[in-house]
Amino acid sequence: MMRLQAQTLSPVTHGFFGRTGGVSTGIFASLNCGPGSGDDRQQVTENRRRALAELTDAPDACLLTLYQIHSAEAVIVEKSWEMGHGPKADAMATNIPGLALGILTADCAPVLLADAQAGVIGAAHAGWKGALSGVIDSVLQAMEDIGASRARVAAAIGPCIGQANYEVGSEFVAGFEEADTGNSRWFAPGKKPRHFRFDLPGYVKSRLEVAGVASVEQVGGCTYAEEERYFSYRRATHRGEKDYGRQLSAILLKA
Repeated sequence: MMRLQAQTLSPVTHGFFGRTGGVSTGIFASLNCGPGSGDDRQQVTENRRRALAELTDAPDACLLTLYQIHSAEAVIVEKSWEMGHGPKADAMATNIPGLALGILTADCAPVLLADAQAGVIGAAHAGWKGALSGVIDSVLQAMEDIGASRARVAAAIGPCIGQANYEVGSEFVAGFEEADTGNSRWFAPGKKPRHFRFDLPGYVKSRLEVAGVASVEQVGGCTYAEEERYFSYRRATHRGEKDYGRQLSAILLKA
């Protein structure tokens, strides 16, 4: 099982899990952790159990994922829920040990955050819609509402689609430039006329820095290009595949 770590933040443990080390087969092979996919539910459950076991051996720990809707909505987590029954949101924060906050992605940028001193963690699903509409600001506000200080927050951006493989149309660029004319720096010329390549991880990193976090680390990796390591929605779409797996990124406050 591939588990990419950013910097160590005791008493916090976290990991960016790729697609290997699970039990799913076919287009979901192998560590598909997304209950919203068409994968067998028992296999998804086992994959999530394996990932959680990599984070902690605490018997009462649980892994929580949201019903992600590409929004800027953030929630404060105070108790667990059943797999597939999470609130509709794209970010969450908690100060309760044993609740692993999980983000599911297949090209979007997963962001894990921690104020280790305050004992507060956060996680965000930053696709282009959520990143543009403010999901980073929302998760930081949720963390501060339960005792964090963004001046102490360390953030890590996990594997997502890289700029070389993220070609978009001119109307996409226009939406970003309407929000901030400076956003033009996140686009490079594309292969097709009136198309551009979007630097999603660079944009997310910038939003974190502007929001005033203490440090930002990028794990790297392109979900589209590295098929053996990651699931990719865009790659599956280009191939005409009917579905796709989701990799997990998770963070846990240890007891």
